[in-house]
This record gives sequence, C-alpha cells and structure tokens, in this order.
Amino acid sequence: MRPLTTSQRIALRAIQRKLTEPLCFLSSEELGWQDVLVNVFHEPLELSGWVGPVVPEVALVLMARGSMLLEYKSDDGRWKGRTYRPGHLFLKPAGRETSELRWHSISNEPMQTVHVHINNDRFCADGFGENTELIGRSGFRDPLLAQIMLALRQELEQPSQTGRLYAESATQLLAAHLLHHYIAPAALLEGPLTQEQIQCLTDFVLVHLHQKLPLELLAKQVDFSPYHFARLFRETTGESPHQFVLRQRISHAKFLLSSTGLSIAQIAVECGFANPGHLTQTFKRYVGLTPSEYRNFN
Repeated sequence: MRPLTTSQRIALRAIQRKLTEPLCFLSSEELGWQDVLVNVFHEPLELSGWVGPVVPEVALVLMARGSMLLEYKSDDGRWKGRTYRPGHLFLKPAGRETSELRWHSISNEPMQTVHVHINNDRFCADGFGENTELIGRSGFRDPLLAQIMLALRQELEQPSQTGRLYAESATQLLAAHLLHHYIAPAALLEGPLTQEQIQCLTDFVLVHLHQKLPLELLAKQVDFSPYHFARLFRETTGESPHQFVLRQRISHAKFLLSSTGLSIAQIAVECGFANPGHLTQTFKRYVGLTPSEYRNFN
C-alpha cells in the first residue's frame, strides 16, 4: 500500500477518534465476486466490549495499517492480549465464536484492517474432508496470505474489467494455502474425546448450568469447531451435547429438590430452565414425576 501523506494521516485519525465501531469504507459486496467477501475497515482508536459476529464463512483479518494493543476476555474473566502491528493476521474457522475484545491504538498511523470471508463450501470443494478442520490462530504472520489480501484490497480501490476473475483466482489460492498449512492433523480430530476433555466439559457445564450453553460455547472449551465437537462427543458418550447438558440440569434439579427448600421457580433459574413450566415439563419427561411430586417422595 502507498504511504499516507501527513494530511491524509491527520484526516483519518480525526475520523477514527469519532468512531464507536469499525467503519467499512471498501467492500466487494456489490461486485459479484463468487465465494468471497472482502471488506476494508477504519478501526476506532479505542474500543471496548466488542464481540465480532459469528459467521458461516472462514474469516481472515489482516492488520494493514497502524498498531494496537488488543486484549480478549478469557473464560475466567481476565483480560489477556498482545500488540498487533501491520502484517499480523487472524484466522477464524467458520462458525467460531469470538471472545469479547477491547483495544486501543499505540501508533500515530491510522488503523485499517482487511477482512476476507471465504465461503466454507469452497473448502469442501477443494478437498476439505470430514476429518480435517482449520486451526484458529491470532497474531501470526504469513507473507503470502498478507500479499493476496492486500492485492484484493487494491482491486477494490482500483477495480478492473478482470476483477471478478482475479478475485476468484485469489480465493482459490487462499483456500488452497489454508488447507495446506492451517489444518489440524486428521488423527487429532478422530474420536474419541479424552477423559480429560470430558471432565473439562463436565466441570464447565456444572459451573454454568444457570446460563445458556450453546454448542459453540461447549466446543470452544476443547478447541473444536461445533460440527466436529458434536460428532466426536456423540461418538464418545453416545449422546448429543444438548442431551448431556439437559441431563446435568435435571440431575442438579433433583439434588436441589431433595436437599433444599428452594421454590420450583428458583430451581428453574439455578438449573438454566427458561421458566418453571419448562422445568416441570422436562423434568416429568425424564424422571416420570413433576418436581413437586419428586420432592414429596424424597
């Protein structure tokens, strides 16, 4: 990319001071490119509480200009992070959730990022098999990936008649490169889950029973995509993750019913049910008794 002039730098910094969220200023959305979406963003100089959307595509993000201290909120509530500079990349597999983020600029250069979303079907078509998956990474460098992404950015700035063909060829090369260098070995994705992984999941579920526990959040605990996690979990335990969580909710409800004086409504909240009626309906289906009947028998 061309260096910014002093006036351009001052103007962009002024814009970024006013931003409360990333601002897309270049996009391929209207260009008809197949299987790829490229967006270029001005980033706020400072932002907290940002959670990126879950997308069905493989996402690549390139730090194109500026530098930032970026932190993410870990599962224990602590903030962890590092410095990111031009050339640093982020790779997020399809359907992967993003932790809560916060960042602030640490350079005078305006911060810009290039986002490339590749249709997950492109990986299937290129040989992305059931026993392989991309590995999510953050803050890594790959000159070829960066070069291709900057080339796509250049095409957005100066569109050409062959832009659609150019983007398709670039997308194919990106997908092939990711498959060649950023997939987990098949052996690591074949079941079963280890006893340590099952125990980790069980501990997490028991601590967070009062919360919603979507498949994506459970898969994150053992660093698998939701698809592979669900398959491996069923192969290992004989039940789906949803059934496992529901069984833990019922088990805890039985414990609270027999050992505490909490109301049915309070127990429903403690065990993560939407309301007392949901608890009663589910409890009777699994136990054969309503919560009140179970309490009376115990």
